Amino acid sequence: MAHLGPGSHRTGDTATALNMTVKGIGPVRAKLIKKGMIYSPAHGDMAFTVPLFDEFMIRAIPDFTPG
Repeated sequence: MAHLGPGSHRTGDTATALNMTVKGIGPVRAKLIKKGMIYSPAHGDMAFTVPLFDEFMIRAIPDFTPG
């Protein structure tokens, strides 16, 4: 999700970037929401709860290449 840029993103776009289905990403999405790392600002959207967390993730895991 961090590699998609700042702001909220469609769950389908995140799943596509990870080479997964929306159904496959569902349990991970639910766990991240429960942990307070992401939230759903609108139906089908996901966003990080902490501002600039996308930039931190890119710095913390620089070798990750989506899809």
